[in-house]
Amino acid sequence: MNRFKSIVILAVVLSELAGAVPAANASDVAVVVRRDLPVDNLTFSELRNILLGDRQFWSSNVRVTLLIRAPLAHERDVVIKNILQMTESQFRQYWIGKVFRAESLASPKTVYTNEIAVSLINNIPGSIAFIEAPLVHKELKVVRIDGLLPGEKGYPLN
Repeated sequence: MNRFKSIVILAVVLSELAGAVPAANASDVAVVVRRDLPVDNLTFSELRNILLGDRQFWSSNVRVTLLIRAPLAHERDVVIKNILQMTESQFRQYWIGKVFRAESLASPKTVYTNEIAVSLINNIPGSIAFIEAPLVHKELKVVRIDGLLPGEKGYPLN
């Protein structure tokens, strides 16, 4: 009985840590920002424009800082293939050209772990990142895509 109680407490603590997206599929990728950023929903098209560097400011005139996982990470693959419909090579070439032509001040910042992404989101106003939905920390805001959250039917990032 005591062991059962410990397991229940552990489950509650873990669900509090994940908190933001409890019913998400393991393969779903959540779009996350700081809680104080005034954005709750993006259309798929708006998200694509952010990833392409065509939208560089939030409506509040805060600069968008794009954080994206390093190559080979599941989150990066989902973003590049599902949203941009590009290969890794095309994505790199696209951003090299965009910065070279001075169409953007900087390319996306590469993050190597979800923990680094969380830290940067909390420290850089306007940051946006992509994290496997079950690993989202409760201090982050999960942005709806076309009104959908990870785990909901029709969610596009999986």
